Amino acid sequence: MSLRVDKLNCAYGSKAILKDISLEAVPRGQLSALIGPNAAGKSTLFKSLAGLVPASANSLSLDGQALSQLSQAERFAKVCYMPQGFSSNAALTVFEAVLLAHKQLSGWRVNEADIEAVAAALDYLGIGQLAGRYIGELSGGQQQLVSLCQALSRNADILLLDEPTSALDLQRQLQVLTLLQQHCRQHNSVCIVSIHDLSLAARFAEHLLVLRDGQLISAGETDTIMQSGAIERCYDVEIELLRCRQQTPVVAAHLRS
Repeated sequence: MSLRVDKLNCAYGSKAILKDISLEAVPRGQLSALIGPNAAGKSTLFKSLAGLVPASANSLSLDGQALSQLSQAERFAKVCYMPQGFSSNAALTVFEAVLLAHKQLSGWRVNEADIEAVAAALDYLGIGQLAGRYIGELSGGQQQLVSLCQALSRNADILLLDEPTSALDLQRQLQVLTLLQQHCRQHNSVCIVSIHDLSLAARFAEHLLVLRDGQLISAGETDTIMQSGAIERCYDVEIELLRCRQQTPVVAAHLRS
């Protein structure tokens, strides 16, 4: 039960962005992290998997079902992409914004169950107190939490979250990544987060995907990848994988001398 990709390619005009990306298996029920330098192609990979940009692949499947054979609506139901930035010019409250995301796949008639589901989703992320606030009034971190709440409310089989903790403080980062671990286990979903903090990736992700210059450098279990030299090659740095007193992994990085 997994996401599989065979030779995925994507180009913007004549410029190749993704080059023969192959993933043997990204498992359900476990958090995976996509890491790599800026402009490595991480966002484009997510958009390609979600069917939001033109891309070609020998195969792209979930549990053996080809995503390319699904209708646009069917693929939208299975794959949820959360972009890096979140902004809205619409005069919507937080509750209304999450309700819209919740109802996108099931029609627009709202019932009591929908109201309860949205309230539960907001409480799950600890932002129930923001329900009546307008999106435009929120801080960047609060808007990011609303965007994440919209994504989780879709209950998609594949969650592609582009830097979902970039605007959050340290406590919120830990809370969100813990909740994402729980969510993908409870819903048995494929969940991939792109993230720059290697210590957070080492702590929360069970699988790593390492991307550089549009090519997949390495993919596999986190401990194996961290000790394989793939991170050093990807970022051109030296790293040490350490353990604190609670045995939590910490990645120390150093410029090459």
